[in-house]
Amino acid sequence: MVARIYRPAKTAMQSGKAKTHRWVLEYEPEVARTVEPLMGYTSSSDMKQQVRLYFESAEDAVAYAKRVGLAHRVEQPKDRVVRGSSYSDNFRFDRSAPWTH
Repeated sequence: MVARIYRPAKTAMQSGKAKTHRWVLEYEPEVARTVEPLMGYTSSSDMKQQVRLYFESAEDAVAYAKRVGLAHRVEQPKDRVVRGSSYSDNFRFDRSAPWTH
């Protein structure tokens, strides 16, 4: 059983960075999901997929995984690259590419 430790990314539906500072420990699936033949629901008999633990730092999550005896994998977050341009830069006369509709 392998646990994945990561910091979640910001969702597309929010402009702030709420809920992105905590680290999450999730279990990797041990059993593949199956489709129930009568209703077509996707299900799994692996209950550990429903467990999600939150920690304040990656070190806390790694310490917990070592204390419990879990094999774990830490995924470092990818920081967002912000370009320093403003809306008015789209309409500058000395723009490198012409502005078209």
